[in-house]
Amino acid sequence: MLVALRALGGTALLLVAYYLLPLDASIDSSAVAVLAGGLVLLVLVGAWRIRGIIRSDRPGLRAIETLTAALPLYILLFAAAYYLASRANPATFTEPLNRTGALYLSVTAFTTVGFGDITPKTDAARLVVTGQLFLDLIVLGAGAKIILGAVNLSRKRHSGDTEAEPQPDLATGPEPAESGGP
Repeated sequence: MLVALRALGGTALLLVAYYLLPLDASIDSSAVAVLAGGLVLLVLVGAWRIRGIIRSDRPGLRAIETLTAALPLYILLFAAAYYLASRANPATFTEPLNRTGALYLSVTAFTTVGFGDITPKTDAARLVVTGQLFLDLIVLGAGAKIILGAVNLSRKRHSGDTEAEPQPDLATGPEPAESGGP
C-alpha cells in the first residue's frame, strides 16, 4: 500500500511541477540541451534505481517504484519539449499546444495510440517526435528486460541460489536442448 501511495504521490508531484514550472523559453539549442540533459539524468537515476532493485529484499516493489517514477518523468520531458516548440512557433503542430495538449501528444506517442489529431508539421518537430517513438521502443523493450533481470537477480541472491540460470541470447534465441548423443 505504501508503494502505491508513494508512486501516486510522486506522479502527482511531477504533474504539478509540469503545470507550475515557468516554461517560457523558446525552443532553441538550450531547450534541446535541457531535453537531452533530462534524458541523461533519467538514465543515470534509472541505473541507480536498478542497483537498488538488485540489493533489495523486495525487488518487485522496488521495480514498481522505479517504473512509476521514471515513466511519468520521461513522458513529461517530451511534453515540455512539445510545449516549448509550440510556443516558439504555433505552426509546429497541426494546432497550437498548451501544456495539456503537449502532455496528450506525448502520452499518445508513448502508448503508440497516435490518434492523428495532433501531428508535427515541421521537420524539427517530426525529428523530436520520431526520437520519442524510437526511445519509446527502447524504454519499453530494453527497460522492461533490465528491470525484470534485476528483480530476478535480486531474488536469486536472497534465496541463496548462487548458480544463475543461463539467459537466452536475444540475437540468437534460446539455447538448444542438449541431446544424449554426439
